[in-house]
Amino acid sequence: MAEERTELEERIIIKDQHTKEIDLVDRDPKHINEDVVKVDFEDVIAEPVGTYSFDGVWKASYTTFTVSKYWCYRLLSAILGIPLAVVWGFLFALISFCHIWAVVPCIKSYLIEIQCVSRIYSLCIHTFCDPFFEALSKICSNIRVALRKEI
Repeated sequence: MAEERTELEERIIIKDQHTKEIDLVDRDPKHINEDVVKVDFEDVIAEPVGTYSFDGVWKASYTTFTVSKYWCYRLLSAILGIPLAVVWGFLFALISFCHIWAVVPCIKSYLIEIQCVSRIYSLCIHTFCDPFFEALSKICSNIRVALRKEI
């Protein structure tokens, strides 16, 4: 009974990864478009003090801007949203595939192969360079520098 329950829970978890529910209220939960797309009427059109149009023109301009931006976005997303989602899905799938099946294995292979070279290089440095620089440091350790001011 317990095994059947865990298998069922695993199937539910696997299904939920591909069919998770989306939030229709907060459509940017990670705030990736926080500073890019927040363009309001006041961010684009502003009248300085002393140069005002008629109040009716200002209100009509505000309404026209807001409504046209809203419906233009909705229309473009309705027409291009699904095709672009397919393109972006394909692109990110391709990037993921290349990363998983090519990039990471190449890097892991390189790190395994370079480890041998690293050990040989380290051994050579410790064998040949360490005694040379140790002797050089002993020679230079007796050097004293004195600074005198002559008048």
